[in-house]
Amino acid sequence: MPQAKKSTAKASKTAKTATAKKTSATKSKAAAPATKKPAAKAAAPKKSRKTQGSQTTSPAPEKSARGDENLLFKGFVPYTPKKGEEYMSEPQEEHFRGLLRAWKRELMEEVDRTVHHMQDEAANFPDPNDRATQESEFSLELRTRDRERKLIKKIDEAINRIDIREYGYCESCGIEIGIRRLEARPTATLCIDCKTLDEIRERQMG
Repeated sequence: MPQAKKSTAKASKTAKTATAKKTSATKSKAAAPATKKPAAKAAAPKKSRKTQGSQTTSPAPEKSARGDENLLFKGFVPYTPKKGEEYMSEPQEEHFRGLLRAWKRELMEEVDRTVHHMQDEAANFPDPNDRATQESEFSLELRTRDRERKLIKKIDEAINRIDIREYGYCESCGIEIGIRRLEARPTATLCIDCKTLDEIRERQMG
């Protein structure tokens, strides 16, 4: 009996000690200041680097007047008709005759240069690739010269029409082609309206 009382007292003491420890732990936890976690730093916006390249506008390559019916030779001066001047008067005919002759002269000089170039560059290359390249270049040159040869024929026909006083009039309807159109295309035989209709018919047929 006395032994049972001792064990009961011991158990009660142990329980009190555990309760006291629990209470002090709770108090110390409450007393401690709450430590906030440091807020994550917002990511700084990345600076976008715009690389502005130096924009150099290279001049457009100059088109050659040779071999194109819509382009004229260098040094061309547009004709300025006098007030009350008759269409296709003698000064106008001389203007277009000189224009056509100068154009023909340029084309003939280009043909001669091409012939000399092909003679100088002609060689029997042992490498098949080199031979193929040379043949391709010569073929392109010959096609260009063929177009120019046809254009020279048109120029001669235009000069002949000036000589017989028929230059500058539409072959289809007979109206005036116009000085500015003839300066843009000296070999023109149709006015702008008839040429437009002709092109429409070609598209429909083709």
